[in-house]
Amino acid sequence: MKKSTYFWIIPFFLSAVFFTSILHAKSIKLTYSNFFPPKHVQSILGQQWCDEVKKRTGGKVVVEYYPGQTLTKAKQVYDGVVTGLSDVGMCLFAYTKGRFPVMEAVDLPLGYTSGAQATKVVNDVYNEFNPKELTDTKVMFLHAHGAGVLHTKGKAVKTMEDFKGMKFRGHGTSAQVIKALGGTPVSLPMPELYQSLQKGIVQGALYPIEVNKGWRMGEVVDYLT
Repeated sequence: MKKSTYFWIIPFFLSAVFFTSILHAKSIKLTYSNFFPPKHVQSILGQQWCDEVKKRTGGKVVVEYYPGQTLTKAKQVYDGVVTGLSDVGMCLFAYTKGRFPVMEAVDLPLGYTSGAQATKVVNDVYNEFNPKELTDTKVMFLHAHGAGVLHTKGKAVKTMEDFKGMKFRGHGTSAQVIKALGGTPVSLPMPELYQSLQKGIVQGALYPIEVNKGWRMGEVVDYLT
């Protein structure tokens, strides 16, 4: 069966309040919410960024880091920055379908060959259109990861017929693709997928192969298509 290629766009935001407060305060304490688990490379890099901010500002700016949904849930990260629950956040556009209509267009199956290519496209779209949907925060960076590959537990998907009757974790565009192929999409953020596979709530998911290490999905899936 042909490998499926889908990409998720992960933005990093900073509250607009930061830029006014830094001009008037002698020292600043910020909070950074990240849904990635503490041992994931994205989370490790997040902590390193916090440490670097403190170092470069001579301790005048301290960023308290909250990985693994400990401050805001994955679907709430962006609005959490807007409302002040956190000052900084890393989230996923696809988790809140309809919330970012311009940027969601980049999530369509456009034939990206790599995460690097998809990252270039999402940044080009942002720079070209400056979407109003993102003007209530300061976008620090946008990136996309590698191609989504079909992973399943208990049953290998080798033909189109194998899709029928199976439940797959899917959100945004990937949910529509799963449905078109005959499967049943179940909207789940990545932090909920491990237990959902264990408990049989879903039988598979589309995600890049590195998730098997970073999110430990390799412990609960049996097949890769």
